[in-house]
Amino acid sequence: MMETSKTNQESYFQVADGVWGMKDIFVNVYFVSTAEGWVLVDAGLKSAYKKIKEVAAMLFGEGVAPLAIVLTHGHFDHTGSLEDLLSDWEIPVYTHHLEMPYLTGKSAYPPADSSVGGGLMSAMADLYPIEPNNLTGEVKSLPFSGEIPPLPQWRYIHTPGHSPGHISLWREEDKVMIVGDAFVTTKQESAFSTLTQTRVLSGPPKYFTCDWQLAKRSVETLASLQPEVVATGHGKPMQGQQMQQDLRRLASDFDRKAVPARGRYVREPAITNEYGVVSLPPKTLGLPERIAIGAALVAIAGLGYVIGTDVARKRKLVL
Repeated sequence: MMETSKTNQESYFQVADGVWGMKDIFVNVYFVSTAEGWVLVDAGLKSAYKKIKEVAAMLFGEGVAPLAIVLTHGHFDHTGSLEDLLSDWEIPVYTHHLEMPYLTGKSAYPPADSSVGGGLMSAMADLYPIEPNNLTGEVKSLPFSGEIPPLPQWRYIHTPGHSPGHISLWREEDKVMIVGDAFVTTKQESAFSTLTQTRVLSGPPKYFTCDWQLAKRSVETLASLQPEVVATGHGKPMQGQQMQQDLRRLASDFDRKAVPARGRYVREPAITNEYGVVSLPPKTLGLPERIAIGAALVAIAGLGYVIGTDVARKRKLVL
């Protein structure tokens, strides 16, 4: 059941019973109904603030605040409107304990990697903010049991790789899965695919994934659950046998289908712990750096040629 709202086709879309999504520019947020109220999953870009409030009013009534916000992870495009939303809503924010350093001002995320290729979204990755939010007092760690306190029908699965404490949400009764960026349903590296919402099941966005071995295991874990419906952080929801087949193929051939040919974290992951980033592999040169170095080498070679030619000419004059 993934019909677009008939009252406002541009505002939100239905994912499953009691689950709706909203796209803001290139990222999704989700609204999940419960017996006690509703919960917001992720908070999108900063520009999502007004749209989230509008969709929440349409779905649950004007001025009805959520019970909580649950974050799949804390990257800038999933937390952009948090500050504004929390100024309106006095509610807790739940996340995995390994995401806490990046949400309480203790550590920046591993830097994005523009060298992975794939399109404009990757090429711009060096510009993406990685600085931590500071939600001390408002953010809470999810329990180790896998329970999500405001969502008793759901549990979370730790799906690291794209970020250290990334989680996916799983409703077993109807096999509905909200996976954040553990995998996506578009080619997120490509601005064209992102804007057109070209539907293709893909690995996690390459430019932010900092541990490819963990990312692979996370996709294998999610595929093994055989979900009926998947809702991702980027791209449109997918369902049914074709989705399940594509997900199995992604899991079984992850190294070829998902891992970039080059990149800072391809051979060596970022090392992180409960305090944040411990160490990073050396930076891989992206296209702008390679162009600059190439131009410098050409200039040096040209200068060497000019100097050599001038020296030879002067020697001839002396002789």
